Amino acid sequence: MKAFTYSRASSPAEAAAEAAATPNAKFIAGGTNLLDLMKLQIETPAHLIDVNGLGLDSIEPTPEGGLRIGALVRNTDLAADARVRRDYALLSRALLAGASGQLRNKATTAGNLLQRTRCVYFYDPRQPCNKRAPGSGCAAMGGVARQLGLVGTSESCIATHPSDMAVAMMALDAVVETIGADGASRRIALQDFYRLPGETPQIEHDLRPGELIQAVILPP
Repeated sequence: MKAFTYSRASSPAEAAAEAAATPNAKFIAGGTNLLDLMKLQIETPAHLIDVNGLGLDSIEPTPEGGLRIGALVRNTDLAADARVRRDYALLSRALLAGASGQLRNKATTAGNLLQRTRCVYFYDPRQPCNKRAPGSGCAAMGGVARQLGLVGTSESCIATHPSDMAVAMMALDAVVETIGADGASRRIALQDFYRLPGETPQIEHDLRPGELIQAVILPP
């Protein structure tokens, strides 16, 4: 794992501003995916911003009758919430099916949405991968592709997204709430949040530089 610097943010706006102003910075909360990728030198952030103290860890009702799920709500707590189990059982079941109890205890809502692909060629630095090293090629095209994409793929990438939670939230018409480096917030429908690979498979979502997920909103 390469050397990196580390800081703790005191507010979502501060975290977003610091990330935008610091080259190659990454947010870290549970770290269940990021730390694995750092150990393999696939992710090599120069600076980590700890967002665990931002207070984004509650599940609250919305005025419309839905739920606002904080970005730092752990997967275990989200799956076990009585309102989620009653009104959004699809989400609870997806979370329980998606990982071990130990991982669910650490993994966060935002981190789950931002997981990188589990494509074996992405995880092997000896293999070409346009998602890991843009322009290097896609070893999966001529390799073992049993668990990779059939639709929504491109000539550059056939990797799939690994989040079971994201699939459930997509079906539930979830909306992602973010805050940018300028302190402005915006809402992005989850169906518009992710990008198909096209010619730029390394660009996986619609977040801008430094932009931080604050919550996910479920409609009634």
